[in-house]
Amino acid sequence: MISSHPNRSNTGTGVTLAFICLIILGTLPVVSNSRPPGTSALAFAFFLSVWQLIFSLPLFIHELISGRRGLFGMEGGSRERGRVAAVAVVTGIMFGLATWCYVLSMEKAGAVSASIAIQTYPLFAILVEMVLIRQGKSFLELALTLGLVLDLYYLGTGGTWQLAGISAWFLAALGVPLLWSIAHVLIREELTTTPITPAQVTFFRVLLSAVFLGAVMGGTGDGGRFFDTMPYAAAMGCLYYLELLVWFHAVRHINISLASAVTTPWPAVTMVLAALFLGDKIQGYQVTAFFIAVGCVGALLAAGAARNRSR
Repeated sequence: MISSHPNRSNTGTGVTLAFICLIILGTLPVVSNSRPPGTSALAFAFFLSVWQLIFSLPLFIHELISGRRGLFGMEGGSRERGRVAAVAVVTGIMFGLATWCYVLSMEKAGAVSASIAIQTYPLFAILVEMVLIRQGKSFLELALTLGLVLDLYYLGTGGTWQLAGISAWFLAALGVPLLWSIAHVLIREELTTTPITPAQVTFFRVLLSAVFLGAVMGGTGDGGRFFDTMPYAAAMGCLYYLELLVWFHAVRHINISLASAVTTPWPAVTMVLAALFLGDKIQGYQVTAFFIAVGCVGALLAAGAARNRSR
């Protein structure tokens, strides 16, 4: 059973780390959409995953040299080791798919709309926590969750409320937080029950993601514009790696839904940067949807904290 009650003394540290994630998350969509035209989403997702792997190597090796063996010093039978390996493979594939969907939805749905869709990660985190750890929710929390769903529908239809207005690319954006939430809940179990370190989690996550995306890219023959893409893939890979590392440290101190709630306003950073560097025009319905989502998530956070205090 996954623990849903992190040490309260570490809450401040977890929130601070999650806030750092907020800044990085707001920057990533702009970097992704700044890449040269003609670079496919699949190829860019693979290249940035390779760069993530490269950036993750120094800390991974440093821990081993310094004697912090983590997973490699884990005691237990083959069954426990097999479970850890299975979780690594499954979540690696999930993260690989999420990275592909992320790049594709940013390009096709637009940085701002895709960012707001992905920003509703708390909605999926709450639903996954309810299913996997059987964490009950109050009526208010369920009502606010419904509010988030309606807000997503409004955003997906471009503010028209017409079902025909929802694009496949917007749905691809929603696939990102769904995959993230499932994978993060599974990984948090390993972080809290095994000696594996956040650096090792990050290394194996990007290694398996790169292998998966490389296999898919090899099967499709999609190589992309290799040399033109590298500076953007390196920048994206570096920032994404830092965000992952900080995120896994954060969720060691606070639960998934709280950490994701702290990062909720990151599309506001994307809005400003996209307008400045990409020339994107911010639509009124996007601003409306963003503030509704922030309000719902903020209220969800307060309702969850009140429920925990009453226990």
